[in-house]
Amino acid sequence: MTKRKHNRRHGRYDSPGSDDLYGQAAGAIGGLAISFGALAAIKDKLGLSWPVTVLVTAGGLVGLGYLAWRIRTTVRRLWAHEDRTAPAAAAAASATVAVPAEIAVPAEQVHPQLTSKLVTAGAIGRDQVIRADEVTIEQVKTGTVYDFLMPPGRTYGDVERRLSQVAGVFGVTRLHLTLDRSRDSERRARLLVLDQEPFTHPFPTPTRSEIEAFHGVAVGHDVTGQLAGVPTFEKASLLVGGMTQMGKTTLINGIITCLLIAYGEFDLYLLDGKFCGLTRFSKIATRYEASDQPVVFESIVDELNGRSDGRYAKMQEAIQNRQPAPKFRPVFFIVDEAADFFANDGTNEGKEDTRRIAEKTRSLVAKCLESGISTILLTQRPAQNAIPVMVRDQFLYRMCMYVASEGTAKVALGDTYFETVAPINPALLNPDTKGQGVLFANGRSTLLRGFDFQDAFVWDVVDEVESRQQKAVEAAPDSPVKQAIDLMRGNGVDFMPTPELALAFGITESDPAEAGKKLNKLLGIPSSRAAKGVRGYRLADLTAAAMSDS
Repeated sequence: MTKRKHNRRHGRYDSPGSDDLYGQAAGAIGGLAISFGALAAIKDKLGLSWPVTVLVTAGGLVGLGYLAWRIRTTVRRLWAHEDRTAPAAAAAASATVAVPAEIAVPAEQVHPQLTSKLVTAGAIGRDQVIRADEVTIEQVKTGTVYDFLMPPGRTYGDVERRLSQVAGVFGVTRLHLTLDRSRDSERRARLLVLDQEPFTHPFPTPTRSEIEAFHGVAVGHDVTGQLAGVPTFEKASLLVGGMTQMGKTTLINGIITCLLIAYGEFDLYLLDGKFCGLTRFSKIATRYEASDQPVVFESIVDELNGRSDGRYAKMQEAIQNRQPAPKFRPVFFIVDEAADFFANDGTNEGKEDTRRIAEKTRSLVAKCLESGISTILLTQRPAQNAIPVMVRDQFLYRMCMYVASEGTAKVALGDTYFETVAPINPALLNPDTKGQGVLFANGRSTLLRGFDFQDAFVWDVVDEVESRQQKAVEAAPDSPVKQAIDLMRGNGVDFMPTPELALAFGITESDPAEAGKKLNKLLGIPSSRAAKGVRGYRLADLTAAAMSDS
């Protein structure tokens, strides 16, 4: 039994350090013995006295220690030199970044401002640069234009997807930036950074020649003062939303004026929910109604759906007979305050009416894709239930003016709008700048401000269209419709009741309903209802029918 066990049996315990003390003492004794033996061996070998032997041995050990220290110091100094040169090598490497990796770009050929900003925004990688010789900076009236090439492996789209971040590093908002792509290279980008908030100063309204020269239909000015709009309204419709007093009616008056200039001849159906917002164009409209009653909206939708069905029948006939597709006269159905026509009173009957009208409207907007009938709806209540989803989903073009929240903007622009490339949040627009909005067309967002034409300019356009309409009617072959037009013009009236017009055509039926049916069949167009509820025919409807192919 060891001493430790013996002590434990008697209630005493050695500390853990006692074993270490014993080991150190034993080691010291052994070391002294070895040292003494080594000294004795050296004394016998060299024949020296004990003092001399001790001194010689001590001197040798000191020499060996100095040599070891010298070697160790030299090795450390060599390692330290390599550590100091590594950061310098890295710094030199950063001054020549790969564009791609096998081509070095000297520091003096790097554009420091654009490189730093695009790296910070995440549009290019930290190992990529914008070359100074591939950058052009131009001061324009509204701001600064940066025209540059992205590094190989990056494209215009990398900047477009990060426009909000790019705006942040330039110290402006997303509304201050516009980005154009090049037609010759996916790498080329043209970035405009505005000096001031968009549309701080209004741009002059365009001239007729400028509108005619625009490739498509102009809707307004972009932030640079250039005309902006949509390439065509063929097979497309437009939904416009925004809060009240944001300039929607002025915007739509400008769009109609540009349509008259761009298209020249078309049939115009107007439903004026504000009663006087679209009045300027009433005398050239195929049908004009100033009403907020859903039944009036439904009647126009039924008429247009009937025209669409007739056009599809002609297209089917042409295909079956292996003939060219027929060309139809464009038709535009424009509704101001459209949300009023989808409202209901909460009753089952009211809900059924809304459902029926929504389905008919959905069918009309969808059919316009092929039958040449385009619909433009405006609403000042872009709430979730203002325009039924089944109707909203059919619009190819969307525009949203100022709204209070991002959620409201989605109603007008689409639920997935903010997942598109370079979206613009309409909630960030300045509500004091009337007529501006975000146009989303063909997958791209454009911030623009609608035209505010002088009345004299609009009247000139309207009078010119009316003059063309009258000449077209005069040149049209003789028909019952033309006879009715001549009769109403001769009497100086714009509306004639059905019984009176029927009698003029020799229809003597005593039953007004039967007389109306025969007159309808003779003229080939439906009657309409006057303000006092009297059914009859409008001169504008007859004129449009005389010029229209269907």
